[in-house]
Amino acid sequence: MALPAYMPIADAADKYGYDLDELKKMAQSGKINAAVLPGGDVVVSEDSVKEKTRKEDLPEFKQFSLLAGNSIWLSEAERKYDVSTPTLSRWVKAGYISRIGLEGNRVLLNEQDVAYCAEIYKKRGGQGKRIFAEDGTPYKPKTAPLAE
Repeated sequence: MALPAYMPIADAADKYGYDLDELKKMAQSGKINAAVLPGGDVVVSEDSVKEKTRKEDLPEFKQFSLLAGNSIWLSEAERKYDVSTPTLSRWVKAGYISRIGLEGNRVLLNEQDVAYCAEIYKKRGGQGKRIFAEDGTPYKPKTAPLAE
């Protein structure tokens, strides 16, 4: 049986994009596993922090909070964010981008989701590369230059 890996709470906040105070509240409420070392330092279980990470909590997503609730047409999103329609359609199908509805023949998307996905795509993109994990957070490879 493998023992859980613990890390300092400040390091976990940096690594997983949490506000330190938010992570402390999660530890105090029991939402994540945490412990206090004899010196008073707080450590958290890396696995429990990973499980609680949502794309909505990431700074890359929060930077587009002004776009929350805005709708954008699929073709307009292609032009504005310079991402191809097939790529955007795949992201909608995978659930990374919320489909708000239809307006005539136009597919309406959540612009905050589109902006977030385009941002991650431009940082990590490249044909054939995995960009997102199943939950919509940026994919973190276990090896290679992007591994942490």
